[in-house]
Amino acid sequence: MPVVIVDGSEIEIGADERLNCIEAARRAGKEIPHYCWHPGLSVVASCRMCLIETGQRDAATGKITMVPKLVPGCQTPAKDGTVIVTESQLVTDSRARVEEALLIDHPIDCPICDKAGECLLQDYHFEHGQAERRADLHPFTSRKRDVGPTVTLFVDRCIMCTRCVRFTREVSGTGELMVTSRGAKEEIDVFPGFPLDNKLAGNVVDLCPVGALGDKDFLYQQRVWFLKREANVCGGCSAGCSIHTEHNQDTVYRLKPRENPHVNKWWICDEGRYGWHHLHDPSRLLAAGHRTESGRGHAGTEAFEPVEWADVVARLRADLKAAGRLAVAVSPMLTVEEAWMLCAVARSIDPEAFLAVGHVPVAGEDETFPGGFTIRAEKCPNRLGVEAVVALFDPQTRTWGDLVAHVEGGNADAAWITAGYPAAWIDDATAGSFAGLRQLVVQDLFDSPLAARATWRLPAAGFAERAGTWVNVAHRAQAFEQAIKPPAGVWPEGRLYWNMLGRRGLYDPVAVRHQIAGSAAAFAALAGDLPATGIDLRLQQLAPS
Repeated sequence: MPVVIVDGSEIEIGADERLNCIEAARRAGKEIPHYCWHPGLSVVASCRMCLIETGQRDAATGKITMVPKLVPGCQTPAKDGTVIVTESQLVTDSRARVEEALLIDHPIDCPICDKAGECLLQDYHFEHGQAERRADLHPFTSRKRDVGPTVTLFVDRCIMCTRCVRFTREVSGTGELMVTSRGAKEEIDVFPGFPLDNKLAGNVVDLCPVGALGDKDFLYQQRVWFLKREANVCGGCSAGCSIHTEHNQDTVYRLKPRENPHVNKWWICDEGRYGWHHLHDPSRLLAAGHRTESGRGHAGTEAFEPVEWADVVARLRADLKAAGRLAVAVSPMLTVEEAWMLCAVARSIDPEAFLAVGHVPVAGEDETFPGGFTIRAEKCPNRLGVEAVVALFDPQTRTWGDLVAHVEGGNADAAWITAGYPAAWIDDATAGSFAGLRQLVVQDLFDSPLAARATWRLPAAGFAERAGTWVNVAHRAQAFEQAIKPPAGVWPEGRLYWNMLGRRGLYDPVAVRHQIAGSAAAFAALAGDLPATGIDLRLQQLAPS
């Protein structure tokens, strides 16, 4: 195996791995500071913050020959025998001078900068900068301009790392950003008439190491040190991008991509990035309701009386059992654990219950960008997972259309429709197909033509308010924890199903996942703790036992 020496420590790297010195040093626990380099972008070696000493050890004699000058770690490959020195006096002095040069013309407006608390310029100054400022302080200006509908450019804060420019050329392929002028007058700008308005535009804010690019949606909303961060999965489409949900006091403030080489690498689309606002929409359903006798025959909020959840657990089962034949739509917005418990509840009520995958929202076609990122047309996170769960109870895969036809054919007396969609999903004509049922349970985020006809109208939880496992379009299963509590009066679906199954204690999705894994070969790989990047269920099934 190739060996690289980092500050005297030997580390092994893969024979086919192509690492630069920054990546190799990380293997040894050494972080080389850098601004312009990013693993998902081309290498330009322009910031000079990653300068290091390097050399080569002769394999036969063991003699080390050093390069006589500092080299950029981002641009220097690490191979067998490469020697990397990250902490010499020469390297330390170089970093301090780079920091000093950047700060001479940089506005010291940290108290009003949105990046304060997560700014690499701040962090590197305290870690690598000069002990004292040698240049005179000058009054700073704060020029800013809109470069697109979601991003503001604070011109004077830019350190010209050009990450954003390379992103629009190499990943999104739209090329709206450019570098104007030359030398000390260089600035980032958009081409005239071409604003930064692509579907991945928000990623440039994440890429910016300083406060030059600001997200209009988050600008001046919260100080980052007040935010709590939870590893999560985006529920916007079937790609299942790994994200961080950042929140404070059960209010989401922003979503950021979480690195996952198997799913989304370092990026998320703007549809997912800004797709959390429905969680705090005042028009959400916030209480369980049962249609009153006086409300029968007409729709409206006044037709429902609020019901405590403890009463829902007892009364709902009795009402559905008394109604007769049951049909259930298992929403692809549910987790694997929730879907399994819902099917178990349904079959405990009616052993012949008709089980189908709920409505699968689709918008347009899959859109793939030059950098390889794909926005999926299927706007639900867990269709494959729900299909596999339903197949455990009924080998015949049935769709939402099959369930509607089943009900229209007079083959059901009651229906339980789980939804949880952030956008409108059903029209009056389809909802009218359920009008003749004795019992209709609708579980959704918002009111709808179907919910208006319900006997039981139950609120649903949003993606950040639930915990469990989703299986994306590539069969990758990712487990995630609840980021925020749902609004008062809302039970996550898992909690309701857990109680209806007579389980004791608090709802535990891990226990349910392990139970599913122990009873179904298709989910056997879920028996242990899932890694942060998830596992490929399809490959696990194909692996030899």
